[in-house]
Amino acid sequence: MEDNQILELEEQKSGLGKVEISPEVIEVIAGIAAQEVEGIAALRGSFATDVAERLGRKNHGKGVKVDLNESGIIVDVSVIIVYGASVPEVANLVQMNIKQTLHTMTAIQLEAINVHVVGVQFESSEPFKEE
Repeated sequence: MEDNQILELEEQKSGLGKVEISPEVIEVIAGIAAQEVEGIAALRGSFATDVAERLGRKNHGKGVKVDLNESGIIVDVSVIIVYGASVPEVANLVQMNIKQTLHTMTAIQLEAINVHVVGVQFESSEPFKEE
């Protein structure tokens, strides 16, 4: 993805001007939408994003890659799922939530949303509670 790529939305009838959306904004929206899905433990970013996050810089676009090309917008999401969750069901929910959230917030249509399951979280971070 080039640094100067910007998604330009269709001009509204108000005639007030144009609206442009940076791919980084789409990454953040898609990342937050993916994390909302039950069964997702985390998103997996690159080594650089992991180091930056350990240094205190929160990256909501971590694990999301947006590709703007002639055929449309393609979103790739790398996720870690919770052990025991249905992979096809969780992946489908991630796709649907990203599609709905991006359409609601930006009115853009996506060509594809690719979900890459790159890990499984076996343990819960919460201690086991007996009832």
